[in-house]
Amino acid sequence: MAIVREQLQGAFRKGDALAIYRAAKAEGGLLKFAWQFLDDGDLQVQRKVLWSLCKADREEISALKAVQDKLIDLAMLTSDASVRRMSLSLVERMRIEADELRTDFLDFCLDRMVRLDEHSSIQALCMKLAFRMCRFYPELAGEFRCIVENMDIGYYSPAVHSVWRKVLRANWQ
Repeated sequence: MAIVREQLQGAFRKGDALAIYRAAKAEGGLLKFAWQFLDDGDLQVQRKVLWSLCKADREEISALKAVQDKLIDLAMLTSDASVRRMSLSLVERMRIEADELRTDFLDFCLDRMVRLDEHSSIQALCMKLAFRMCRFYPELAGEFRCIVENMDIGYYSPAVHSVWRKVLRANWQ
């Protein structure tokens, strides 16, 4: 049975994401499912699609690399915190190569990781992603390290504090 848009609309119920994930895998794969529904303008549809994609294992995440730019754009353009968080979470699970640096996305991550009005999960994900992108370039790594060192960490949640500590202890070479 093919997944139709109507299945992705409406309220979330326990088990929905896993059922949709399994159906998408069975009918042609998660990549096809992502291409088909990620651009939907309905936030409920986007949430269910992302929620289902978050069930993917490491190998499936590698296959979803083809929609990485779409996920990044979705994270940067949405006003919905859950769509942003799940999009960033999927991107964070993907490999990022030096030649794939998107400066608009780096700027977005640098901004969101320090914004006190942003959700702590988004701040933490943005800090992880910015760190990974900056590590490829010594000049960016130095700037990033200065930003992180100058954060008044007392204003942030324990989740952000944990990532902050790990970033400062990381090997920067």
